[in-house]
Amino acid sequence: MTADLSQLVKAYDVRGVVPDQWDETLAELFGAAFVQVTGADAIVTGHDMRPSSPGLSRAFARGAAARGVDVTEIGLCSTDQLYYASGAFGLAGAMFTASHNPARYNGIKMCRAGAAPVGQDTGLTEIRELVESWLDAKAEAATAQAATAQAPTAQAATAQAPVSDATPGTVVRRDTLQDYAAHLRGLVDLTSIRPLKVVVDAGNGMGGHTVPTVFAGLPLTLVPMYFELDGTFPNHEANPLDPANIVDLQKRVREEGADLGIAFDGDADRCFVVDERGEPVSPSAITALVAARELARYGGKGTVIHNLITSWSVPEVVRENGGTPVRTRVGHSFIKAEMAASGAIFGGEHSAHYYFKDFWNADTGMLAALHVLAALGGQEGTLSALVAQYDRYAGSGEINSTVDDQGARLAAIRAAYEGREGVTLDELDGLTVTAADWWFNVRPSNTEPLLRLNAEARDEQTMTRVRDETLKIIRA
Repeated sequence: MTADLSQLVKAYDVRGVVPDQWDETLAELFGAAFVQVTGADAIVTGHDMRPSSPGLSRAFARGAAARGVDVTEIGLCSTDQLYYASGAFGLAGAMFTASHNPARYNGIKMCRAGAAPVGQDTGLTEIRELVESWLDAKAEAATAQAATAQAPTAQAATAQAPVSDATPGTVVRRDTLQDYAAHLRGLVDLTSIRPLKVVVDAGNGMGGHTVPTVFAGLPLTLVPMYFELDGTFPNHEANPLDPANIVDLQKRVREEGADLGIAFDGDADRCFVVDERGEPVSPSAITALVAARELARYGGKGTVIHNLITSWSVPEVVRENGGTPVRTRVGHSFIKAEMAASGAIFGGEHSAHYYFKDFWNADTGMLAALHVLAALGGQEGTLSALVAQYDRYAGSGEINSTVDDQGARLAAIRAAYEGREGVTLDELDGLTVTAADWWFNVRPSNTEPLLRLNAEARDEQTMTRVRDETLKIIRA
């Protein structure tokens, strides 16, 4: 293993190939660094179904316990189940998952007590620097040994955190699945809904672990797909935002005559919905639907967060239901920070992440799914009819283009639109260009030489024109 932490530590989490980029030795260092940076005296850990996850999680716990910190291991869980434990127990937490990435990947999503995110600006940079310092110190020690003709043993060559004087902490196991399910069901009233038939595609991910318990006792006929926990993802990638990965779900919904279908990603913190025809429902429409329900629950007032590439329909629905929409950059750390700062009751993203005040401002696809079931089951119409009121515009979806120079292409787009009558530009996140009946946003990828285009208009013809005109500039 060659540890390059600049490639391993991302903006919001740790993520890389096991064992090529990281392994249990490095996971143990991350455990020690996590508790030192956060100052936590007790933590909670959980992991998904990937083959490497249990060992990485145990190693992280060892590193934390060696620093005198008590560790509660909740074992197999979804990411939002880990957030539940962090919030309910008031503990900093670490979830071992690589979400929708292929099987050879794994990662760590870290949070402070109350599920507050740990990202580059909130501790992750310091954690990386601390681990790097320990690795450097070990390398220097090994070099010194070699220079004096005392070749290091295999044990000596293993990087370790400096020995702590603290009494080692305890490591205990605790099952939280029932409590997690009860908490979610307490936030959405499903007791009086009409019976519904729902197909759920878990993608061999953690939805197969959580859905049976969360849905138990509800008036639902559940048709499970790929509920077997298998971190090799034998059926399809556990990324429902890729249309190729919901084809099986769409077909099954139509075959079963189901009322809807729900797909979860690998760690089950995101959900994607298809209607009774097997047609995808835009995450923006789901955001608007849930926002209306949450505003009603809060007496017709409250702040709702949405990122700048969700549909125009989202802020419109929020205002129509008495709320205040707040526009943010793309990314969960920005959403969660704005949720905390504004006291928002709900937030949604185009990527099917949904955030709830009553869930410690954390994202939970399962709670969003329960809201959809409650809304559909509380009336007699179809899901397609229900969401039509929230799906008002023609959108392009996200289109990625490989470019040689992100800055130059963005400058070319700015030059093409700047000064046009009735057009405004802003740079909250990339470049957003807005007119009376259309808008588009172009954002650079932080990790790849890509520009990401999202466009929307009041009709399909206008959206197509704007999309193609902008792509021509990007790909010139």
